[in-house]
Amino acid sequence: MRAGRSTAPAMQARVVVLTADPAFEDSVRSTFSASPQIALDVIAGTLAGSADGIALEGATVVVVDIDAGDAAEMLALERLMLRIGNWPPVVAITQTFDESVARRLMQMRVADFLVKPVSPVELVRACARVAKSPAASETTEAQIFTFLPAVGGAGVTTLAVQTAMLLLNSGARGKSSTCLVDLDFQHGACADYLDIEPRLNLNEIEPRPERLDRQLLEVMLSQHPSGLAVIAAPNRPAEMRSFDPDVVTRLLDLVSSHFDYVVFDMPRTWFSWTDSVLLGSNRLFVVSETTVPGLRQAKQLVDAIRERLGDGPKPQVIINRFVAKMFSSSLRRADIEQAIGDAFLACIPNDYALVREAIDRGVPLDDVKKGNKITLQLKKLIVPQGQNTAAKETAVAGKKLKLSWARS
Repeated sequence: MRAGRSTAPAMQARVVVLTADPAFEDSVRSTFSASPQIALDVIAGTLAGSADGIALEGATVVVVDIDAGDAAEMLALERLMLRIGNWPPVVAITQTFDESVARRLMQMRVADFLVKPVSPVELVRACARVAKSPAASETTEAQIFTFLPAVGGAGVTTLAVQTAMLLLNSGARGKSSTCLVDLDFQHGACADYLDIEPRLNLNEIEPRPERLDRQLLEVMLSQHPSGLAVIAAPNRPAEMRSFDPDVVTRLLDLVSSHFDYVVFDMPRTWFSWTDSVLLGSNRLFVVSETTVPGLRQAKQLVDAIRERLGDGPKPQVIINRFVAKMFSSSLRRADIEQAIGDAFLACIPNDYALVREAIDRGVPLDDVKKGNKITLQLKKLIVPQGQNTAAKETAVAGKKLKLSWARS
């Protein structure tokens, strides 16, 4: 068994890696050796033959490369997890993956897992995500941005995705932790728009919602290369199901306590948990299109929300794909303002070719055209709280009404 150890200054993060794969070992060494803030310990060998000899004192993260199809390896990992307890977190690297492997890893409370081939960026992000000390994992209160369609095909998903990207990159000192949650469990498209695999398995947690904790949530999160966390379930277009509200509210409560910003892409159908989501929102956007029926339905939805939520967050209407024409009989901005009333917020300009290309490529709008007019308009509306007076007032009102979803 070969072992390599670097000397670690007091302030360094110590990453312990165990692998029997020379190629993966070389990748790990080249990935982590570039950072002076990381002390790397590499142990060459199988987990079954090395588990009892791994020195874990002072470790920040443990990365274990195992053969998930080998019963001895999985048993060794289980013993290691029992020995470790709550700290340090373990990231498992597997060559194969299926539902039974995922279930066992979740039961062992593995912090995260990746399937080979693993890119250096994926590994670094996984380690950084789980390497938070217990003191650093205190509960926080997220800012919630909710997008609700007034009509079908209004472009809610595009606006939700772009809003999440804006919030992600809004931090003054780097990226803000941001999660995009696709609550359309039947026809959701967030994962498709970003070209990532949806990993939320509601059938797994529905029998026992109390099992859903931070570690299980990490397993069911999808990660976009930008750093955006996405919660989305695989599409089930032929299954019309209404999940137990306890499952959904438990999920939302957990997400809202572990991110700076959360963006909800809502379905048009009103479910038993919809009121709870809307009540927990800091900013609530009703999205419609520039048609007379679209404006009517937006107004009706606003009235219904106001009646149901009372003093809850105030719905604001966004008209998507607006085209301003000087000499035309089409709807003008003044017509929209008159029809919607005080709930009207803004019009988002139309750029169908840009949006279509972004969707086809699975990238944010700015990756196709930086500084495009859709992003610029959204940026005026989606400003981090504290930098915009109107947004700040809305956030304060939302805070007063914030509920614990898990208890609603």
